Amino acid sequence: MKKVIFMVLSTFVLMANGLPTSIKSTVNSVDKRGQITISSNVPKGRSGIVIHSYGNGIFAITHIATSLGGNRAKIGEYKALKHKNIPTIQTAPQKGDKVIFGNLYNNVLLIAPDEASYSSITKSIKRVWIHPDMYAYYLIKNDETKMTLKNLKGFARENQVGLVAIVAKDGIRVLDPLSSTYLRKLPLNINITKAQSPFYARFEQIETDIFSQADNKEFPVYYKGVEGIR
Repeated sequence: MKKVIFMVLSTFVLMANGLPTSIKSTVNSVDKRGQITISSNVPKGRSGIVIHSYGNGIFAITHIATSLGGNRAKIGEYKALKHKNIPTIQTAPQKGDKVIFGNLYNNVLLIAPDEASYSSITKSIKRVWIHPDMYAYYLIKNDETKMTLKNLKGFARENQVGLVAIVAKDGIRVLDPLSSTYLRKLPLNINITKAQSPFYARFEQIETDIFSQADNKEFPVYYKGVEGIR
């Protein structure tokens, strides 16, 4: 019994260590295509922010950044705080700007099969877990019937979510919803004997399985696992 408990705890420790963390870098150069070179090698698909210093201790987020792999990244408009009463920052990216990839990676939405597996993971790994009820409400509010990369990105922007962890039978797929890129697959064995819809605590009236209509190119088959997932 002790050996089994030790193996389970070891699995969770490995998973916790396998979740991506933030990487800090600096802009070395900017080209005309909206791409930058940075001071660090960052795995492809990691999203983050560009921060400009205006002097006198004043800093602002000016752009989003998505790693292209190695020391290259592309930049785009920062929309997280976009509001008609907030002025839009017009500062162009510049050499010396700070870049933080995975600035929100501590905030994770977990898509799990049932309450037991959800609780086991969230209680064993120290992250800020975004409850799936919030995502369920987002789907209802936007009249959505299935999970897509598009609505995950929208939900992530509205709720400051950095990662989505999708539990499958043979492991956990870790998705960066802002770049729509699978960053890695983590080993995890859970005792699920029957495929179920994702666990929601307060939305039992949702009968649709949001994975049933999902494009397999975007998502792994729930609880079966698919070879070749990005």
